[in-house]
Amino acid sequence: MTDAELLPARLRVAPSPTGDPHVGTAYMSLFNLAWARRTKGEFVLRIEDTDRARYVADSEQQIFETLRWLDLVWDEGPDVGGPSAPYRQSERLETYQPFVDELIGSGHAYHCWCSPERLAEMRAQQQASKQANTGYDRLCHGKTREERAALPGFSETPVVRMFIPDDVDTTFTDLIRGEVAAPVPDDQVILKTDGFPTYHLAVVVDDHLMGITHVVRGEEWISSTPKHVLLYRWLGWDVPAFAHMPLLRNTDKSKISKRKNPAARLLWFREQGYLPEALVNFLQLLGYAGDDEGEVQSFDDFVAQFDWAKVNTVGPVFDLDKLNWLNGHYIRSLAPAELAKRIVEHLRFTGVEVPEAHVETLRAATPLIQERLVLLSEALEKVQFLLTPDAELAFDAYSVAKLPENADEILDASLSALEAAPAWDADTIQAVLRQRLVDELGMKPKFAFGPARVGVTGSRVSPPLFESMEILGRDSSLARLRALRAQL
Repeated sequence: MTDAELLPARLRVAPSPTGDPHVGTAYMSLFNLAWARRTKGEFVLRIEDTDRARYVADSEQQIFETLRWLDLVWDEGPDVGGPSAPYRQSERLETYQPFVDELIGSGHAYHCWCSPERLAEMRAQQQASKQANTGYDRLCHGKTREERAALPGFSETPVVRMFIPDDVDTTFTDLIRGEVAAPVPDDQVILKTDGFPTYHLAVVVDDHLMGITHVVRGEEWISSTPKHVLLYRWLGWDVPAFAHMPLLRNTDKSKISKRKNPAARLLWFREQGYLPEALVNFLQLLGYAGDDEGEVQSFDDFVAQFDWAKVNTVGPVFDLDKLNWLNGHYIRSLAPAELAKRIVEHLRFTGVEVPEAHVETLRAATPLIQERLVLLSEALEKVQFLLTPDAELAFDAYSVAKLPENADEILDASLSALEAAPAWDADTIQAVLRQRLVDELGMKPKFAFGPARVGVTGSRVSPPLFESMEILGRDSSLARLRALRAQL
C-alpha cells in the first residue's frame, strides 16, 4: 500500500491515573502515535479515571509531563481540548447511561442484584466442583427486581451485565496477529453500583464517539476484544481495527510490573538520566524485536517505515544493557553545549541545586567527560572536584597510598614548573610539566603526572588532567598541589 492510499487514522492512548505512569504507557503511545503520523491522522490522549478506588490525584499530571518529555505529543486531550471533549471519563458519566438503557431495552444487557457475598460463594462452589465455566451463573437474568429480591444474596443496588449469546463468535482479525480466537467471555459487568461504567463499556462508547479507527493496546486485552466487538455491533457502530502489542517482559520472561522492576516506572528513566530520544529508540526496538534494520533510528525515520507486519508477537525482554548502549550513543552524538544543558536540567529535575556560577564550569567540563558518560546522572560525580572549593577537596586515601615514594619530589618539581608557566592553558600546562618531569628528570609519563592528578582532582581516576587544570585556573591548581604536598 502506498502512502497515498493510506486513509488518515485516529488513534488514542488511554492510561489510568492510578500512580506513577507505567513504561507501557509510553510503549503504547509510541506505536499509536507512529501510525497516526504515518497516515497523517490524529493521536488522542484520554484519561480513563473511572476506577476511583485506585485514583491518584497527581498521576494525571505525571502522565502529561512524561509523555511530553518523550515528545510523544497528542493532538487532542484533557489539557489541550479538541472536538471530542471532554477527554476524562469521569467528566463523561452522562454519556454512558443512554447506551446502557439501549442495551437493556434490546435484551443485550440486564440488571444483576447479586451481592458480593453471593458472587464469592458462587465462585467458591464452581472452583470446588472444578466446573469448566466459572462465569456468572445468570441467576438474575430475566427476573424482575421483586422476583430476585425473594431469593438469597440480594443487593439493593444492581449492576448491569452484558448478556453473552451462547453462540458468540470470539474470532477477530488483528493487524499484528492475523486471525485470533479469543476465549468465550462471561456476562461482563458494564455499569457498576456507583453509576460508573466499567472499562469495557466506557472504552467502546468513547472510542466510537471520538472516531477512533484503530485500537492499539497490550495483548492482555485480547480476551476482552469479543465483548467489545459485541457492544459495537449491538449499538450499530463500525468496529475499529485492532492491534494487540506484545507485553514487555523482565529477563525471566515475567510481565514487567512496577512492584518487581523499578524500570516499569516511566519516571525512573528520567530520574536515572536517560535521554528521551534513547528511550524512544529503545521502545521502537522492543516492538520491532528481531528487525534487521539499523538499531539507531529517530522517531521520524521509524514513522516513515512503519509497518504492522514488522511488530513481533513474542514479548520482548526489557534489556537495560541495550538501553544503556543506546543512551551512551545518543550522549556522544550531542553537541557539548547541548549535553551540558541536558546535564543541568537533569540535576535540577532530581533536586540538585546548581548555582549559576557552576553552570559555566559544567559547560567547560562537559567535553572532558562526554565520551565516558552512559547516564546524565553520572556527570556530577565525574566533575565534582571542579565544583568543590579548594580547601574542601579531599584526597582519596587509596589514591594517595598508591603514589610513588618520591611523590613529594615530583610535586616540588611540578610546582616549580607550573609557577613559571608563561600561560595557563592545557597545551602550556602539559608542555611545562613534560619538559620538567619527563625530559629533565627522565620519568615515564604514566608515573610523572600521577601526583599532579591526585593533587588537582583528589583521585587517581579523573577526566583529562591538563584540561581540568585549565578549567580550575592557575591559583586553584597550585593551591591544591601545595595542599597535597603539605599532606605528604
